[in-house]
Amino acid sequence: MIHPHIRRAARERALQFLYGQDLTQYNWQEILEDFWQQNPSRPSIRAYGEKLIRGVCAHQAELDEEIHQALDRWSPERIGYVERAILRIAVYEMLHMPDVPPSVAINEAIEVSKRFGAEEAPRFINGVLDRVGRTHVAADSPAAEGDEET
Repeated sequence: MIHPHIRRAARERALQFLYGQDLTQYNWQEILEDFWQQNPSRPSIRAYGEKLIRGVCAHQAELDEEIHQALDRWSPERIGYVERAILRIAVYEMLHMPDVPPSVAINEAIEVSKRFGAEEAPRFINGVLDRVGRTHVAADSPAAEGDEET
């Protein structure tokens, strides 16, 4: 098991990379090694951070759709770069990393947003991720699958 402090540091590194990549629109695969050279990290932090980066980049369209569906009275264009990266990481963890409970992904996103996001970011991120979580818990529950009787 990876220590929670390692995962938090890895999430922060992933946030830094994804923020920069979103801002510049450079090909993420071409700049990833340079990022790690400019931001040396312990091997365990780099390993988890790179897992997040690769996952978010591979599933970005799906993650963005999940985020957009969960927005309440917000247009996607209003989301700041930092908040968008935090949301993408958390939604990726919620949907694609079974070893990360959704509540942990949400709490971590809130904590990272307190450090890197705008003042209102923690509340915004909590609301969006809560809606994503409720959508998937409802869709994945045994009751939802067994509603149809034959």
